[in-house]
Amino acid sequence: MSPNNAAFLIGPSHKPLIVKQTDEERFPDEDEIVIRNAAVAINQIDWKIQDNPEEFELEYPFILGCDVAGVVQSVGSAVTRFSKGDRVIGHAVSLATEDDRHGGFQEYTVLMSNMATPIPKAISSERAVVLPLGVSTAAAALFQQESLGLPRPSIEPRKTGKTVLVWGGSTSVGSNAIQLAVAAGCEVITTASPKNFAYVKKLGAVAVVDYRSLSAVQELVSFFSGRALAGAVDTVGSKDSTRSTIEVLEKVQGNKMIVSVLELPEIMPDGIKGMDVVALAIRENEVSRMIYEDFLPRALATERYTPAPDPYVVGRGLESIQGAFEAQKKVSAQKVVVTLF
Repeated sequence: MSPNNAAFLIGPSHKPLIVKQTDEERFPDEDEIVIRNAAVAINQIDWKIQDNPEEFELEYPFILGCDVAGVVQSVGSAVTRFSKGDRVIGHAVSLATEDDRHGGFQEYTVLMSNMATPIPKAISSERAVVLPLGVSTAAAALFQQESLGLPRPSIEPRKTGKTVLVWGGSTSVGSNAIQLAVAAGCEVITTASPKNFAYVKKLGAVAVVDYRSLSAVQELVSFFSGRALAGAVDTVGSKDSTRSTIEVLEKVQGNKMIVSVLELPEIMPDGIKGMDVVALAIRENEVSRMIYEDFLPRALATERYTPAPDPYVVGRGLESIQGAFEAQKKVSAQKVVVTLF
């Protein structure tokens, strides 16, 4: 394998990321694969760690990056799903393991095999790479038994007669939560800005409300009339989105459970259950295989699942990642992508 270069965060709040060669080449453990990255995507967590180091405990230098797409270079002895030369996407897990091998922003990344899925020929690396963290987060919210516990997703789902509320349907997590909930046999009601109404409906939402409307809560409650709530996913995690989501839950029938991408209030209203979603939790339970091994390969190959949001390619090479952080702060219904080869 060739020498490996990476974009390092070398200290708290340090800018820019420093591109340099890593000390070691990348080799897989028995249940891992090594890929040469063709594209990486930027997530909010990446620039938040750089901008707000006091909120995160890291040892520096550190390699950030969760979303990768590339070509398999080698596989561990226990891996049977992948072979050298396969095109894959994967959720890089350095934030969980604190192992630089598992960081995304480098030329070669080591992936857990249960957190990777093949890319169909018809889908480019730039399109596919938008998926992993959004998929993992949405799946953790929807399918873990301690969260909403929805049925397994399928390309031919059985209708459950239940409806999921997704607050923030045009976000990366929201775009995937809509599709995964529909694949689990649920209807989805969501929020977005008017310019993204058509986008979230195309993904499968049956109704959408302007989140900025003063009547948003009442409109959502009206849409839930005659529907059974399967639970709610707050993909924004702001005080306003959480408060509004809880208000809806208080006024509708069903599973009054909110799962949020950020920390919920310590004290919840009577009758309302809540939990914070941790995407990386699925790497250690059945949900990772449910999604990355069983569902996504067929769903992507048959075009029953759309890589979303759309990619916004801003540059090429590891040196472009720092600028991509700034671009990511400004996009809506898009995900910033950097190509590497």
